[in-house]
Amino acid sequence: MRKLLLLLLLPAASKAQSKNNADLLIQNATIYTADSAWHTYQAMAITNGRIAALGSNKEINSKYTSVKNINAKGKFIYPGFIDAHCHFSGYALDKYKCELEGTKSFEEVVKKLVAYEKTNELSWIYGRGWDQNKWTIKEFPTKDTLDKLFPDKPVILKRIDGHALLCNEKALQLAHIDVHTTIEGGVVEKKNGELTGILIDNAMTPVENLIPALPQAQAVKYLVAAQNDCYKLGLTYVIDCGVKKDVINILKNLYDNNTLSIGNALLVADDEPTLDAFVKQGPVDYGQLKIAGIKMYADGALGSRGASLIEDYTDKPGHRGTLLSPVSHFKDIAALALQYHWQLCTHAIGDNANRQILNVYAEALGGKNDLRWRIEHCQVVDPADIHLFGDYSVIPSVQPTHATSDMPWAINRLGAKRLPHAYAFKDLLLQNGWIALGTDFPVEEINPLNTFYAAVYRKDKKGNPPAGFLPENALTKKEALQGMTIWAAKSIFSEKQKGSLETGKDADLIILDTDIMKSSQANTLKTKVLYTIVKGKIVYQAIK
Repeated sequence: MRKLLLLLLLPAASKAQSKNNADLLIQNATIYTADSAWHTYQAMAITNGRIAALGSNKEINSKYTSVKNINAKGKFIYPGFIDAHCHFSGYALDKYKCELEGTKSFEEVVKKLVAYEKTNELSWIYGRGWDQNKWTIKEFPTKDTLDKLFPDKPVILKRIDGHALLCNEKALQLAHIDVHTTIEGGVVEKKNGELTGILIDNAMTPVENLIPALPQAQAVKYLVAAQNDCYKLGLTYVIDCGVKKDVINILKNLYDNNTLSIGNALLVADDEPTLDAFVKQGPVDYGQLKIAGIKMYADGALGSRGASLIEDYTDKPGHRGTLLSPVSHFKDIAALALQYHWQLCTHAIGDNANRQILNVYAEALGGKNDLRWRIEHCQVVDPADIHLFGDYSVIPSVQPTHATSDMPWAINRLGAKRLPHAYAFKDLLLQNGWIALGTDFPVEEINPLNTFYAAVYRKDKKGNPPAGFLPENALTKKEALQGMTIWAAKSIFSEKQKGSLETGKDADLIILDTDIMKSSQANTLKTKVLYTIVKGKIVYQAIK
């Protein structure tokens, strides 16, 4: 009898032993893979940080077992969001600042500074986030009030776009800036022959250099906090733009000792110390950290009228913005990029800046290619130039929330003739068949769902304008998701490891409470991240 019972049990035991052990099983989900066939599945198995299998609940359960399981309870899984253009390290290392975003007047800025200074132990005051376009009086402020309140301490208040700042007289003195100072690629603003305290683009550098680096312990604390901010919002990979030598060294150390784990592709700053340190080694892939490309700045921002335009600003006749460097400099960096196999990524906002950089790229690249040189922002592109993106395989890297942030005043800067050719994301997508999407945080909010919403609906959070801003250039939901997953990965040569949920790729994924591919406009921005998983490890969980 015992032998008969043993024989009956053997097939079941053998079947159980034939299952593969997985580190994590996820079941009862709708899984959007973002792969080339746009497959969806119910379940997945994860082993050694990678996706081992995808399939139905039954298929995965028949092949895999695990002591760690997530029952998704019908929720929705997507590839981890990728921010194709942000300033991760800048966002982190600015966390000690006086936060000025959302202020409705300069008077409110001053109140925040006074409150901040009561607990500020530093020998300087640094704030960021003001935007005169959102004030009742839509003009640059002046330093007069700052001089009265803070005569002996430098005050440096950076505009939200990072391309203009207001400082007080003490900061100007320490930076050796006076009414006779001129700086190529920048503006030292004067009024009635006196300095206003407004510095634009390259003119900011002497004042910014007054701010010392944070102590190492504080820098680490803020970088970890920034990573946690990303994880909470479903970001598993960032492309960190314009990072300088000292910060790169800090980041490398933090990844080496596993203090940071978020995927990070660095674009090194176009400055002499950074290029001297890194350019000749070429791109290096350390796994979750990648030193990937060179970041140039062609011009400034539209909001501070630093963007370089072909024709005058509509609201400032005689002014066209400026290029931040001579075209010869851009050509020199392009030659270095080719020589040492770097990806070249250039900030270009105005139509003249885009034209100049497209022509520099065209001369260097010579035709279609797979080098994936990028233009960042591409906010205003002359219709005569847009074909150059396709002709030379130049990848547009855009930030949809810039369109919805700028729309109240963009027509004032550009006029009715140029405006239809601004923020033209669909037109740009069509040049190569794909486009990379990001936020540019901290210039915009860090939340990637804002990117998705703005790309698809072309509206602000209140749902305005009802028809959308330049709606002919809206993206579909599928295009928007691809732009912030697989296409964002592709834009930095990471599509074989990340960006879609496929067998063998990194298990970077998020679980959302809402199906953003089918949800209404109103519900999109209410979506919550339930889990964020990086290389198979749960790094954020909403309810534990």
